Amino acid sequence: MAKSILIVDDSALIRKQLGQTLDRAGYDIGFAKNGQDAIEFVKEFDFDAITMDINMPILDGVSAVKKIMEINPTPILMVSSLTSEDADITFEALDAGAIDFILKPGTISLKLEESEEDILSKIKAVTQIPKNRLRIRKEATTRKINLSKTNMEESKAIIQAKGSKPDGLVLIGSSTGGPSHIEEIVNNIPANYPFAILVIQHMPENFTNGFANRLNNYSNLNVQESKVGDIIHKGNIVIAKGGYHMTLAKKASGSLIIKHQEKNHRFFTPSIDELFLSASKVYDCSKIMAIELTGIGDDGAQGMLELRQKGAYTLAEDETTSVVYGMPKACWENKAALKKLPFPKIIDEILAFPNKFNKED
Repeated sequence: MAKSILIVDDSALIRKQLGQTLDRAGYDIGFAKNGQDAIEFVKEFDFDAITMDINMPILDGVSAVKKIMEINPTPILMVSSLTSEDADITFEALDAGAIDFILKPGTISLKLEESEEDILSKIKAVTQIPKNRLRIRKEATTRKINLSKTNMEESKAIIQAKGSKPDGLVLIGSSTGGPSHIEEIVNNIPANYPFAILVIQHMPENFTNGFANRLNNYSNLNVQESKVGDIIHKGNIVIAKGGYHMTLAKKASGSLIIKHQEKNHRFFTPSIDELFLSASKVYDCSKIMAIELTGIGDDGAQGMLELRQKGAYTLAEDETTSVVYGMPKACWENKAALKKLPFPKIIDEILAFPNKFNKED
């Protein structure tokens, strides 16, 4: 039986373009012109996935996501343009329960045929997510370190002033379903964490700076988008800039610095493999923890295998908590990951790894 998709958009053109793309791929399509119509549809029908516009009359996309996740949890992909305003609202939708986002056909220079592969791959992935996993994701809570705003800024200032080299690196690769995971990790890292954390989250260029700023508001550490030439310090959390590959290089002093590589043969930019492979060449791999979280495809599997072979501690998220069990599955099946763990256990491992390393010293 064909999977069913509800397209929610107030633009007749976008409904037509998305509808034709999904129809050609064999999906059954329904249409709604605003969030309120979408809610009425999901009260009567079980769709396998929903594409949701952000700005609509009567009821906007974020409000519709919140209501749908209450009455009939369904995998939702937001349809976003490449603007800072849409990026901020998209993150609100992800917090409300949306899985991921696709770029609106016709956004800037983006033509429908150029975005079709991304649209279809994400639709295919989210239609395979069990509904009970959506409920688990919505209801799940993790411990969070809560400091007052004053204390948080003071702790960040102290760490920034130290400017010392990190005792080790935590490298994280994440894609579809990953932003909420990254947020939970960042929320749980204490102010005295001695490693630097480098994150590849598959996102467009105009989204990653907003994502980093959003995380920085919750974090005890400094979270920032990657910049060419920045030195990696203890307590840094760096989010790779979209549209470039974030890699590492070593200065004559031994300090690590950020480099940006242009797009290449990799499908995803930034690529997890590019970060993992560069780190394996310039840093002591025994001091590296590499983690592969939820996502489509196999980005990171090659680089993680290289890291493991050189002594890194490598982890893949288990299927039970992965929104999309693609990238971590690839890392497990090619023996790149030493362990396969549910997401809360991965947070425990991140927090414990520096202590383990210190004991071994």
